[in-house]
Amino acid sequence: MIVLAYAHPHHARSRANRALLDAAASVPGVAVRNLYDLYPDFDIDVDAEQAALGAADAIVLQHPVYWYSLSALAKLWLDTVFVHGWAYGEGGRALVGKRFFWAATTGGDESAYAPEGVHSQPFEAFVAPMRQTARYCGMHWEPPFILHGAHVIDDGTLAALASRYRDRLAALAAERGTP
Repeated sequence: MIVLAYAHPHHARSRANRALLDAAASVPGVAVRNLYDLYPDFDIDVDAEQAALGAADAIVLQHPVYWYSLSALAKLWLDTVFVHGWAYGEGGRALVGKRFFWAATTGGDESAYAPEGVHSQPFEAFVAPMRQTARYCGMHWEPPFILHGAHVIDDGTLAALASRYRDRLAALAAERGTP
């Protein structure tokens, strides 16, 4: 089973994340946990989240990028669920061997993440914290799925990328957590 933690604070206004989420939800074995629906007050049920992740072969975190990082609830989810003694540290082996797949959307197009672009560096420079989180918890890091230009992407390209996302998740589900 794949647990997909979805953390978009404005889901109804997000054309790109909605398309990706719809594609993901169509994959057998994907259990979507819409964090903003589950925890609108940001009071995360840590036991429920840890139980869901403990039963998973793979974990997907999908969200828009805000200030080069996670949405607020996605960050709180990581901080309160991936805790010492459970996800890492002494006795923290609950996530070891699981696959971790990061899916994110950006407002800037790919050219914005070039040396001459507005962000002055490639998007890869912003991947390190997520990759290290997975590795620190003993998870297998999957190459991320990054959709650039979420608010300006044309319908055809969005549909093709959503299909590619669905295919990546289907392949991940077929692997059943085997690194």
